[in-house]
Amino acid sequence: QVQLVESGGGLVQAGGSLRLSCAASGRTFSRYAMGWFRQAPGKEREFVAVIRWNGGRTYYADSVKARFLISGDNAKNTVYLQMNSLKPEDTAVYYCAAAPMWFGDLSGRAAYDYWGQGIQVTVSS
Repeated sequence: QVQLVESGGGLVQAGGSLRLSCAASGRTFSRYAMGWFRQAPGKEREFVAVIRWNGGRTYYADSVKARFLISGDNAKNTVYLQMNSLKPEDTAVYYCAAAPMWFGDLSGRAAYDYWGQGIQVTVSS
């Protein structure tokens, strides 16, 4: 059974940093793309970043480029999202997701087969 478990969320002041973790288990993820999405109250779930597990290629939403960094630790089967220079508009529930391959529109939710339960990130002004 595939499980994606997020951790590391919480409350931070604007300008601060947080690091989210996503621990993956239940299958071999070496060919997968691992993504982060977020959903703010009353808004659609939106793409944040994605990393190719094998090779480390990355892609970011324009809204977080140069502030967020996605990385992976193959030995721990864990993906990270380092979030710097946080803004109140980054407040959302953040979700980890796994897509079976680095192919197609990885900014779209349809590419992903597995999702974590989500974790709250709140940025105060």
